[in-house]
Amino acid sequence: MTSNPIPLFINPAAARGRASRRLSTIERLFEEAGIRIDIRRSVARGDMERQVQAVLDQGVEEIIVAGGDGSVHETVNGIMAAGRTGAFGLIPIGTGNDFAKAAGVSLDWEAATRLLADRLLSKSPPRRIDVGRMNDRYFANGAGIGFDAKVSRIAAEFKWPIGDFVYLVAVLRAIADGIITPDMKITTGELSWEGPLTLANISNGAWVGGMFHIAPMADNTDGRLDLVVATPVTAYRILQLLPKLIGGRHLDEPELFHASVESLRISAAAPVLSHLDGEVQPMQSSFDIEIIPGALRLI
Repeated sequence: MTSNPIPLFINPAAARGRASRRLSTIERLFEEAGIRIDIRRSVARGDMERQVQAVLDQGVEEIIVAGGDGSVHETVNGIMAAGRTGAFGLIPIGTGNDFAKAAGVSLDWEAATRLLADRLLSKSPPRRIDVGRMNDRYFANGAGIGFDAKVSRIAAEFKWPIGDFVYLVAVLRAIADGIITPDMKITTGELSWEGPLTLANISNGAWVGGMFHIAPMADNTDGRLDLVVATPVTAYRILQLLPKLIGGRHLDEPELFHASVESLRISAAAPVLSHLDGEVQPMQSSFDIEIIPGALRLI
């Protein structure tokens, strides 16, 4: 058995409650591998972030996170607040698991647990992963402004156990609620663009909403962010584009453009919705976004 227990953070509500039911199996798999864990349950939004920062501030060097993209988001912000100390291993038991896909973590949560146990026992060196920053918050997988933030807000309201399809249902609901943002200005070192838009997605990883291959070229180890902008489109046009978004075949469409950037600024004429890793943020009108290469260590 390992000498000191490794903190394992879990959001019991992840995957619409399925995470809690999987905890006993995760405990058993680590016990069989000879790894002691110390379970830390998140009880409210922001609680995991505070707990992660607290244990890292105490000198803990390795932690485990069992959850989805919301749990990864809180973990990353806790790690950054603690001065980028500590490495983390991920067991993906969320709904979309976009970060797990981008980082090459097995989406079979039992297999991911066994593989993580092997890496912990063999003292495998962590991999370096880039992290993004938007204003005073960090993101592991991506940020979105406009339509996809509205989709994230609606998806969070659903309690149906239908996996990734919750995001497809949320898209249909969001279309009915309206599509176009206020006028916005996007400025990077390479381009300047101004006008209304449907969405601006800033990707560190290739996937968003579990099933949408929004930035097929994205690589969370290349020190770059991939900006995908959709200019104003109709509700009918969104429905036409959905199959291409799912398959990652949308970037040649006339309403979309892409840029690879290290940083950018987005200003809106009025406060708009945004999300970080699917977590909806307070309404804002100014967004300073950048990549921080290699800031995370993934076991």
